[in-house]
Amino acid sequence: MNEDLRICFIGDSFVQGIGDPEYRGWVGRVLAASGPGITAFNLGIRRNTSADVLRRCWGEVEPRVLPGADNRLVISFGSNDAVVEDGNVRVGRAQCLDNLATLLTESRERAIHPLVIGPPPVIDGGAEHLRRTAELADDMAELCESRKVPFVATTQHLADDPVWTREARAGDGAHPGSGGYQRLAELVLDSRWQSWIARPTPYGLLQQAETGQVADIFGDEIRR
Repeated sequence: MNEDLRICFIGDSFVQGIGDPEYRGWVGRVLAASGPGITAFNLGIRRNTSADVLRRCWGEVEPRVLPGADNRLVISFGSNDAVVEDGNVRVGRAQCLDNLATLLTESRERAIHPLVIGPPPVIDGGAEHLRRTAELADDMAELCESRKVPFVATTQHLADDPVWTREARAGDGAHPGSGGYQRLAELVLDSRWQSWIARPTPYGLLQQAETGQVADIFGDEIRR
């Protein structure tokens, strides 16, 4: 692991950890299991869609990365995109994928190595919201695979998880408590997170990613 590993986590309320009485969420739990040596920044904001994240990303990430550091970006959104408001989804699937593609391209241009966490399910959103979220997650996984960016699937795993669903229903219908966030953290950790953070990414090296020289080091290793 690089001596200066910096990881920004950007996304929605699931990234923020809303609903966790311990105020750690999945991000805090993953970091606690990762050992020392990581400078981490939680940039989750409740109700954020992919469009919101794209709009604010670099204004918030760039002050937190340093030349010469091992700079990483963990991206997670999509659950809010699939919510229907006033008869329409907040962000259409094609636009959400375009937003993700833009973030992946801009990450590589900045020599920041990205990892994408798929959108968790919103339990009280019902079957149609789950269908939209699962289809979006599949498309996100395909996009990440084409870019050789690691992707961690969460949607169906958590929709089928009794701890996640029970805690979400007992809360606001969307966000779990500490047990549900532990389940999500385990999905991330079981995806070889440790090997991803252990591989140093020297500044500037990822600018070669378009040739495949660097991306292949990280590519399918974390893909579930």
